[in-house]
This record gives sequence, structure tokens and C-alpha cells, in this order.
Amino acid sequence: MAGKDRKKQLARQRYERQEQRRAQEAAKARRLKVIGSVAAVAVVVAGVAAFMVFKKDESTAAGPRCVYEPETDGGEVKDVGTPPGEPAHTGIVQATVKTSQGDVEMQLYGDKAPCTVNSFVFLAQKNYFDKTECHRLTSGGLNVLQCGDPAASGRGGPGYRFTTENTAGATYTEGTLAMARSDSPDSNGSQFFMVYKDSQLKPEYTVFGKITKGLDVLGKIAKNGSNPAGDGKPKKKVEIQDVTIAGK
Repeated sequence: MAGKDRKKQLARQRYERQEQRRAQEAAKARRLKVIGSVAAVAVVVAGVAAFMVFKKDESTAAGPRCVYEPETDGGEVKDVGTPPGEPAHTGIVQATVKTSQGDVEMQLYGDKAPCTVNSFVFLAQKNYFDKTECHRLTSGGLNVLQCGDPAASGRGGPGYRFTTENTAGATYTEGTLAMARSDSPDSNGSQFFMVYKDSQLKPEYTVFGKITKGLDVLGKIAKNGSNPAGDGKPKKKVEIQDVTIAGK
């Protein structure tokens, strides 16, 4: 092969090697770009997955669980079952207590006292309060009408008990709806009281709502007095005819 032809061949081979190397480098660069893109997508997907898991956990996170234990202190029981452990209401619930002296409308604090409201609504739906007598009326420093005892003796209940709620800084001003209980903080049952005039009480009784209409009804009942005076049965019988829950 002539020297001139040999030089051309070597030049062509060098060019082909350079082109092959450039092609290989270009292919390598493309692979790195794709891999990098996949990695970036993986990071984004992982981020979305983590967010979705968090949102799922947040949305399905267990809310307040209510424990309703059997009542062991005796008393007269009207057994209609036990409320579910998971509160059915976490916001404001509208309720109406229809009495022989007039209707009392109220808002129940499902957000602040979920287990108490859960129990109250459960009992109302079971007609537990129907045809029960408000057995206690007080005046003076304590101005309340107490109801919710099917035995009208002060010792009646649903056969279960649960702890207090929403007592921190509680005040018992006119229109307050709260739970009655014994000396034990874990002794809430079905008895509740409606405050018709500001009352002096320690913050130890679950506040689970407020009266929005019917304070005049309570005022009329209070005006009739109690027997014995100051703390006893209302002189004029007050019977709960029905408790209705809005939307139920």
C-alpha cells in the first residue's frame, strides 16, 4: 500500500474511533440523564407517598375513645344498652327537651365533651328520658333543675358510668347544661342539670352544652319552688316527655 493511501486509511480509522467514542459518550450521557430523571421522579413519588400516608393517618387517626364502665355502686337501673366507644358527634348538636312545663332547646358540645354528648344522644334515641321526672330543684347559691333519673330518686341511672370532661375553668352561669355526679369524678351516668340562674360551683361537673331557648320555662319552674324549700322536688311536677336530637 502506498504511503499516501496508508495515511488516508489511518486517518479514516482514527475518525471512526473518534466517532465511536463520541457516540459511546453520548449514549452514556443519555443513560445518566434518564437514570437521573428516574431518580428524581422516585424522590417526588416517595414524597407524595409519604404525604399521602401522613394524610391517611391524619384522617383515620383514632379520635377520642369513650369508656363506659358498668356501674357498681348500686342504685336503680334502666338498662337500654351502652353507647358505642367511638363518639358519633364531634361538633355542635341541637337538642330539644320537651317537658310538661314547656320546651327547652339546647346546643350540645360534641367537640368539647364528646363522650358525654355521645351518651346523652344515645339515651335520647333509646327514649330513655321519656316519661321521667325532674326530681330536684335548688335555689340560693345553687340554682339548677336536675333531671335524667328514671327513678326520680337521685339514685337512678343507665347502668354504666364514665369520666368527666370539659371542666378546666368551667363556670356554671345561667343557661349552662352540665352533668350531675357523685363525689367520684368517674360517676357520670344519665343525670344532668340545667342552670336557670348563675350558680356557685367548683369546676368539677362536665359542661356539655348550653340552653338557647327555654330559660323562661326554667324560670317559671323555679318560681313555683321546691319541697323542701331550697332543695327538693319541684312543687309543680316537671316531667320530660321526650328528648329530640336534630336530624335524628
